[in-house]
Formats: sequence, C-alpha cells, structure tokens
Amino acid sequence: MQDMTGKNSANGGLRERKKRATRAALAEAAVRLAAEHGADNVTVEAISAAAGVSVRTFFNYFDSRDDAFVVIDADASVRVRQALLDAPADLTPLDALREALAAELTEAERQHELWSLHAEVLRNSPHLLVRSLGAHMADEAGLAETIARRISGTAADRADVPPDEGGPGERGRALDLYPRLLAAVAGAAVRVSVQHWCDRQDELAFADVFREVFALLAAGLPAPER
Repeated sequence: MQDMTGKNSANGGLRERKKRATRAALAEAAVRLAAEHGADNVTVEAISAAAGVSVRTFFNYFDSRDDAFVVIDADASVRVRQALLDAPADLTPLDALREALAAELTEAERQHELWSLHAEVLRNSPHLLVRSLGAHMADEAGLAETIARRISGTAADRADVPPDEGGPGERGRALDLYPRLLAAVAGAAVRVSVQHWCDRQDELAFADVFREVFALLAAGLPAPER
C-alpha cells in the first residue's frame, strides 16, 4: 500500500483532506474510464475532465497517466504503518497488524465495486499489472520495516516519527526474518480474505472472513478437522 504513484502524505488538516479527495477522484475516474474503454484508450484530458479538474492539476498528483491506474488509495499504506506504530504495546505484532489492516479494509469493502473494476483493469493491462506488483513489493518492504520498528520498542522508534522516516542509516539496516515474513503473510491474508469474501459475499460478512483468516494464522495454521 505504499504511496508509489502519488505525491501527497496522509497528513491532517482541511487542505490535506481536499488534496486527498482530489487525488481519490482522479484515481476513481481513471479506473472507471479504463474499465469502460480500456486503459490504452483513456487520456489524461479525459480523466481530468471526469474528475472536474484541469490537466495541470492532474500532474500535481501523478507523474504520468499510467500512475493514475495503479493505486486507488495511495495513502492507505501510510495509515496502516502509523496505526501499527500507535497500537497498544501489549498487542502482539500479528494482532496489531490485524487491527491496523481491518480499519483500512472496512473502507475497501464499502468501495467494493470500484476495487473490482480496478482488479479488472489490471488484469486486462499487463503493463499496469507489473507496475501494481512493483507497488505491492514496495509496500511490503515498508511494512516489514515498520514491524521491525515496533518490535524494537525503543523510545525513538515509537515516538511521533512518520513511518516513512527514521534515524540515520535506519533504511539501510538489515531486517530480521520475522518482520519480512509477517509483512508477506499479511499481504497474502488480505488477498485470500478478499477473494473468499467476493466468492461468497451473499453468505459471509467481510469482517468475519478477515478475522477468521487472522485467527488461523495466530493459531499456527492447524490442519482443519475432517
């Protein structure tokens, strides 16, 4: 979920909220136009017009047209990492990550139709799928680093420091295996939860599926009873 394509951080304030709303409107317009006409047939001018902004405004948020198709909510990864750092100290890393992700996925569930269109656009455009995978890998690396910071539990790591920043050399330090594995497993858990819910959404609530997946992880993935 790392902001690989957008240029704005998830800061508070009216001005920042308006900027995030504009960016979200552009991303949604891009996805809907691409789903209808094909990504290669959508222009920056068309996206900007659909979002009600100028082409100049478009380039305040994206470096290229393709960037607008890749990430729906570029600030989500920043919010997840900050929520992970802010979670109560008595929560295990897995539980803290579950709660941080659950807050974001509630919004994703509300926008289910848009996320489904986004998946369709990526499937139909291999070059965009590759860019999306690159963004996902960057997200995973950033999340692993935040997990490592939380586990370290030092005052410097748990202070009000944005998750994207750190002390000298922090980005270059080697991460332990656990944070890398937890970040990767969490990504797989989210994907499986979404896919399973989409297949059975008439029967199951997404929140129940998501928490069941994490309960299985917390239990060590015991073999199901026959």
